[in-house]
Amino acid sequence: MFTEFNWLDSITDSPIFLVLVACSVVTLGVVMERAIYYHKRRGAFDRILDFSLKKIRSGQPQEALSACENAAHPMGIVSLQVLEGEQPDSEPVEERLQISLSEQKMLLERNLGVLGTMAAIAPLIGLLGTIWGIMRAFQDMAQTGSAAPSVVAAGVAEALLTTAAGIVIAVPAILFYNHFTRKMNNMLTVAENCARSLRAALIETGSGA
Repeated sequence: MFTEFNWLDSITDSPIFLVLVACSVVTLGVVMERAIYYHKRRGAFDRILDFSLKKIRSGQPQEALSACENAAHPMGIVSLQVLEGEQPDSEPVEERLQISLSEQKMLLERNLGVLGTMAAIAPLIGLLGTIWGIMRAFQDMAQTGSAAPSVVAAGVAEALLTTAAGIVIAVPAILFYNHFTRKMNNMLTVAENCARSLRAALIETGSGA
């Protein structure tokens, strides 16, 4: 039935499908950018934390500060807000800690909204393509006065292709959005816990960097 049907022409002639192709490119670009960014910022926070705690308890808080300055993980920057304060138990230190966590969250969640948007709108765009394709099939039927498969094939194929493409884009977008969101929350929790652990050690030893 579809031996003479040109699938490539059906795809390129469909404006809805071209929009979905653009959505897929944007989704892939965001996923790659976020994956590279999170990979760069993962760091060995556990080793840095152990090293910093040992230095603080041995009366060398400056060494702990230097280690956190060179950390790629968000815990390094967040911990600096505690280590740089002369009074780790003061309210300004707590304020700086919360501000630093908010700043790191903004960096980590950058472009994640795009993934969420792609996951939400891709199926809707595919549904629009389905309606467009069905309308095209009926228009071809009206123009030719025939309901033969060769007449309605282009419209039906367009309807099915856009629906499938919308789902294919939305599913990975949702998966990666949830993955990066979970990773972001985990990194921020680790950063806060590490900073508070260092703060407690500073208070116990009565030292400051």
